[in-house]
Amino acid sequence: MSKTILCKKLGKELPALSIPPMPGPKGIEILENISAEAWEMWKSHQTTLINERHLDMSNAENRKWLLEEMDKFFNNEDYAKPTGFKPLD
Repeated sequence: MSKTILCKKLGKELPALSIPPMPGPKGIEILENISAEAWEMWKSHQTTLINERHLDMSNAENRKWLLEEMDKFFNNEDYAKPTGFKPLD
């Protein structure tokens, strides 16, 4: 049975990630607070943002902006959405 955590994003006990998704303290923080399901949601959203905004991930400012958006996403704050995004009613 996989380890479960109380996911900060989804607000319920869910399977945890098995390893930190990135190096350093941020990776440990995500491992301890974000479920595998929420991480998959972020990866999909991140890909959309990178593609739509034509972000160059070798650019430090673009990486910084994306990390800020990731924090907003996981904290359920107002985060960047794709152009024309309309949530389902």
